[in-house]
Amino acid sequence: MIAGIKTLDTSVLGAIVLSAIVVWLHNRYFNVKLPEWLGVFQGSTFVVMLGFFVMLPVSLLACWLWPMVQHGISSLQVFMASSGVIGVFIYSFLERVLIPTGLHHFIYLPFMYGPAVTPDGIIKAWLTNMQSFAESTKPLKELFPAGGFALFGNDKIWPPIGIAAAFYVTAKPEKRKKVLALLIPAVLTAIMAGITEPFEFTFLFAAPVLFIVHALLCGIMDAAMYFFGVVGSMDSGLIDMATKNWIPLFANHWTTYVTQWIIGLIFIVIYFFLFRFLIVKFNFATPGREADDEETQLYTKADYKNKKAGDKAAGTNRYMESAAVYLDALGGFDNIQDVTNCATRLRVTVKDEALVQPDAAFKAGGAHGVVRHGKAFQVIVGLSVPQVREEFEKLMKKGIQ
Repeated sequence: MIAGIKTLDTSVLGAIVLSAIVVWLHNRYFNVKLPEWLGVFQGSTFVVMLGFFVMLPVSLLACWLWPMVQHGISSLQVFMASSGVIGVFIYSFLERVLIPTGLHHFIYLPFMYGPAVTPDGIIKAWLTNMQSFAESTKPLKELFPAGGFALFGNDKIWPPIGIAAAFYVTAKPEKRKKVLALLIPAVLTAIMAGITEPFEFTFLFAAPVLFIVHALLCGIMDAAMYFFGVVGSMDSGLIDMATKNWIPLFANHWTTYVTQWIIGLIFIVIYFFLFRFLIVKFNFATPGREADDEETQLYTKADYKNKKAGDKAAGTNRYMESAAVYLDALGGFDNIQDVTNCATRLRVTVKDEALVQPDAAFKAGGAHGVVRHGKAFQVIVGLSVPQVREEFEKLMKKGIQ
């Protein structure tokens, strides 16, 4: 209840859906040319107006659909929590395979911080009872079975070693030195801090099938560890894992952690041979195997998104052409100090007014005129100024880069 009104909490998923709708509206309608007498409503204002009317049916749809989605998510959580080893496998697999979409948060957050298996989440329950666990000689799996859903930190420690080794041995001999220089810091970052992005998004660039194989192996490894009694709060890298598990509990539970290390080492070998086989068999262009004229590198999430988008910014429009003319007439991006706009004018502060060209140069780009006040210039564009400013800023960013 919010202010006495029964309210649906769609959480992060609702925010993602709304953001996607707004982005689509912006991309589709931001550059729409309205009649001159409605020109003041062009650009962002038009998108906001459309958004209001679009959200009315969306909100009604959410009232009908979201309870079913919520029930589905809850049922999946209950199934995983009550399915033992199979549940751990499904949980770990989904936590990995959904990373490119960002939806993996819906898998692990209810377990780690919510009431899916413990009232206040696994992390709080583990830290609260860690002292008693350390003093007990009972098996950890018996003391804290919920800890099977916090083993995905192992996915960030053991697999990167095997993957990196496979990348290295399958790289072209002349590129191995450069590949090694890329892999060593990436592996250390993954192991110590739990940041695996360079590996996972390299899969998505070079061979998405390797990412699926990786997610499956992560699920199998975590399920195997749970089957042999490994549990705890292991959701990050080596430092976090050691301080919350190995160091405080080793005295009475060393056999559990030796089991964990043995399974981890076995999976390093599995990763190495399986990835090496797949890379060679299907000739995947992993680091060091790309064409000689291509750069050897690991990739990030931003790189993956740019590739997936297919560089939608390809091609120019009349707003970009006008912005390019104005930028050149104002002395180039090095001469721009600040840019804003009002309803009809592009307001620019320059560093050196002597570099600014005569009005004719601006009119060649469609401007109606220029107002000059020292280093402050107002390019009279018209009601399309929001679109022109957006393209102007894009050109500025490209120039700076």
